[in-house]
Amino acid sequence: MDDFWSGVGVDLHLEPDAAAGRRAGLERALRDAVRDGRLAPGIRLPATRRLAAELGISRGTAKAAYDQLVAEGYLTARQGSGTEVASLPADDASVAVRAPRARAPRFDLRPGSPDVGTFPAAAWLRALRRAIATAPSLAYDYGDPRGRLELRTALSGYLGRARGVIAPPERIVITSGYVQGLALLTRVLDGGTVAMEDPGLPFHRNVVRKGGGTVVPLSVDERGARAEELASLEAEAVVVTPAHQYPTGVTLHPERRRALTDWARAREGRLIVEDDYDGEFRYDRQPVGALQGMAPGHVVYLGTASKTLGPALRLGWMVLPPHLVDAVADVKLHSDHHTETIGQLALAGMIDSHAYDRHVRACRLRYRRRRDQLLDRLGARRSVRGIAAGLHALVEVADEAEALARAEEEGLAVGHLGDHWHAPGDGRPQGLVVGYGTPRERVYPEALEVLGRVLDGPPRRLGVPGRV
Repeated sequence: MDDFWSGVGVDLHLEPDAAAGRRAGLERALRDAVRDGRLAPGIRLPATRRLAAELGISRGTAKAAYDQLVAEGYLTARQGSGTEVASLPADDASVAVRAPRARAPRFDLRPGSPDVGTFPAAAWLRALRRAIATAPSLAYDYGDPRGRLELRTALSGYLGRARGVIAPPERIVITSGYVQGLALLTRVLDGGTVAMEDPGLPFHRNVVRKGGGTVVPLSVDERGARAEELASLEAEAVVVTPAHQYPTGVTLHPERRRALTDWARAREGRLIVEDDYDGEFRYDRQPVGALQGMAPGHVVYLGTASKTLGPALRLGWMVLPPHLVDAVADVKLHSDHHTETIGQLALAGMIDSHAYDRHVRACRLRYRRRRDQLLDRLGARRSVRGIAAGLHALVEVADEAEALARAEEEGLAVGHLGDHWHAPGDGRPQGLVVGYGTPRERVYPEALEVLGRVLDGPPRRLGVPGRV
């Protein structure tokens, strides 16, 4: 890189396109630099001869790249004035990209994601190849909004043996993840009042609200969701995380499970929505069976491959009471018609070959070791909850704001309870929500050391009189 590029802070990474070669790579690098503001409007670019010599390409390639970007409006060229970066319209989408970017954390212990570095790429590739080699031609056409029968049949067996779900294939609808399933269900219920755990994930509450539903809080204590409150909430549906409540990590007590199903059976139309987001990962005993098995006619079971394989696949499933199947399938049809097919066939192949089970078992062992490392580092001095299952733990702290400030200074990203309450209020429990699924294996020990310093470090002054 010569003085020109250093002066404007641009590093051109040329990644040749298989079809068009270096010219396409140069076009892409320059286009991206203009879009994100590294090449500001009015900057004069080097002459094509100089650019070609610097990058080791032909002058014809450099000129062709400039000409293409002039045609697209990213550059301007006038006789005798050279080539300059054009001024893009103020309403161009790239304006948002030019905004200052938040500093990426050195260590990420936020909850919500698995270790995507453990994605079983080889097994998935084998499953994809088998799916493509054996799929009938009609598999590439528009499909059933309920999903491929191959995957629904495979899931029927898997969910029965792994989660205790009563899931005939005809009652399963494949979705593009949990959020779509919750949104489809909200539309089928035509809004209505939905009770959701407090604390709980704000984004899920917003999904219900944007679907026309009214959200009311359902308190959570050390035994899980307080089902007895439902009698006074006048809700038509309740969304719960029985296996591992998010974010407190408690498992729904058996008495509460019975109280929930009794509430649903007491009046026609009442519905329990079970979010089984990480139910496969239990460390102290066999995974707790799904609530759905106790009342399959009153529970909508929602699961995904996001925590077991990865969120990028966008594969989820709903197991529905019989009276809701057609209605949900119709809303799915008019939403995105159907979830993409080849990924469904690949997942079905992995389940049928038991490669999926083997991967889940390997992940369970890996995450248990991480959970144990977390407990070893924090020791007995800290109250850590929710450790029997899942990919996150709740670490109680006296002052969330102070702990988060120290974490930011250390370059550590963590979640906290304050984000999850339905409404702010004094006197609520405080804690950090620590996810141990996200970091790669090699950086996890150092991330725990940083977390330990954040929790055990000396108080820092926050600029509030009388407080440290």
